[in-house]
Amino acid sequence: MADRVIGNRRILTGIVVSNKMEKTIVVCTERIVTHPVFKKLVRKRNKYKAHDEGNSCQIGDTVLIVESRPISRDKRWRLQKIIKKAV
Repeated sequence: MADRVIGNRRILTGIVVSNKMEKTIVVCTERIVTHPVFKKLVRKRNKYKAHDEGNSCQIGDTVLIVESRPISRDKRWRLQKIIKKAV
């Protein structure tokens, strides 16, 4: 899942793991890093709460989220677009 920067805003790609809240989705991003001691590839996962104005995302969708101003206590990301809908 790519991490890009446009201007001073980060853009992340991830998978929606929850859409139970109103106008909010939880997006899980994954990256692969090398363990500093054991030199083994390890998957690191982060979860971000993102603002979904139209409640258009479903669990399993692959989405693009962009960093934004704080929307609530936990939300600092906005849904930019849905890359692939879940089957």
